[in-house]
Amino acid sequence: MSLPAAAFIRANTALTSVPFVPEIKLYLATEITPMWQSTEIWLEQTNTSPPFWAFAWPGGQALARYVLDHPDEVRGKRVLDFAAGSGITAIAAAQSGAARSSAADIDPLSQVATQINASHNAEAVECCRSLDMEQALTDYDLILAGDVCYEQIMSHKILRWLRLCAGAGVRVLMADPGRAYVPEDGLLEVANYDVPVLRELEDRDVRHVTVWQLVTSE
Repeated sequence: MSLPAAAFIRANTALTSVPFVPEIKLYLATEITPMWQSTEIWLEQTNTSPPFWAFAWPGGQALARYVLDHPDEVRGKRVLDFAAGSGITAIAAAQSGAARSSAADIDPLSQVATQINASHNAEAVECCRSLDMEQALTDYDLILAGDVCYEQIMSHKILRWLRLCAGAGVRVLMADPGRAYVPEDGLLEVANYDVPVLRELEDRDVRHVTVWQLVTSE
């Protein structure tokens, strides 16, 4: 774990109970603007991405809630939290008895935040950054992806890869609060939730989030 990164995270966040998932506490930004400004300075110094890891996004909250309420989905299985952010879904999977819980995110600060959050919740979560998205990932039984459909090019690439994984026999669950680039087909509704969110982020106090299973055309 990078000590400067860990110190930065602790200095710019507060340990907070997640409203929709009170079983889990995370180091989260309590005021958006100071966090973004701090990360802009960090970005200039270390080439770091914007701090998506510092917020409990509605998709991640919904997936964590679903996993905690349905532990049979993950118990004894190898689970990957894709685009993990704070690691909330990976932590929930670990709490629910996953044989292996991993978190993947391209942001190195996300990886450090996930390790800090997992440690505080007394859970073991592996972190990985590089994934080959040109082929199916078959090292896992279940992939969980929250809030990945907010940008067109990225969404297309991610969904193509997730479908490759689903076609190879990996169960894929995706949670989305109505972002612009959710596909119109190939989805089976599994659950839905009204998730409290920050008005500063979402321009509302609650987001309706659907948990989908990606299905193949077979």
